[in-house]
Amino acid sequence: MTGTRPRIGIAGATRTDLERKAFQAYVEAIEDAGGTSVPIKPGESVHPAPEILDGLDGLVLTGGLDIDPKEYGQTVDPAMAVEVDHERDALELPLAREAVRRDLPVLAICRGIQVLNVALGGTLIQDLDVARTGRQAWSHQQRKSRPGEPLDAAIHDVDVAPGSRLREIAGGRRVGVNTFHHQAIDRVAPGLVVTARAADPTQADLIEAVEAPGCRWVLGVQWHPERMWRSAPGQRRLFVDLVEAAKREREDAAPRPRTRDGGQDDDANAKRVHVG
Repeated sequence: MTGTRPRIGIAGATRTDLERKAFQAYVEAIEDAGGTSVPIKPGESVHPAPEILDGLDGLVLTGGLDIDPKEYGQTVDPAMAVEVDHERDALELPLAREAVRRDLPVLAICRGIQVLNVALGGTLIQDLDVARTGRQAWSHQQRKSRPGEPLDAAIHDVDVAPGSRLREIAGGRRVGVNTFHHQAIDRVAPGLVVTARAADPTQADLIEAVEAPGCRWVLGVQWHPERMWRSAPGQRRLFVDLVEAAKREREDAAPRPRTRDGGQDDDANAKRVHVG
């Protein structure tokens, strides 16, 4: 049965114990949703992005450390708590661009939503708290601001846009989410639209989710559903919907059936939508 399950690439790292535990959470979420996880890690592949994606039916861009601000035309502000992961930048930015170009289903999580935005031409806020108040309060990093809360705790709410894919998946206008970030999207990349913002009126400008309407299935969230899927059905549906989209990707990529005269059935291989 494993061979019939869609193959979902999971881009991340397992260099430390913390990274290994975090990566395993994505693997378990994808496997539970019916996919086969395919790890994509820095230092383990010498292939360019197009070759890495060959044979995959979908992609997850995972959480982690920060993107180098030079990737979106800035320098590191020394007042901000920026921790750059150059290895992952080199792997994941071209991977995200190529996945969108191919119209592969993509679920981008936390750092992943930021990778997606930067890869397509957007920018980031280097540090939410410092940019707003001049001090670091870790308001969206619950490990530091709410250390007693479990990783699947819904720390704050987000408002989800009507008519969005996320609204359909989440099943409601307001969703409770966990939070493990100090950066967020600033200028939204061309081709992406905002589909959720922080519900707190004092932070209503904070982008919490984006989608790519020109693609079949590209969705980014700023929280960590891989930590919540066991206790929150709406978070599990993010992974299930991704895997279902990946199944359709596999079916669309399958060889066209032969007609009686030996030709190919054009209706069975309609053109795919591409962006970028």
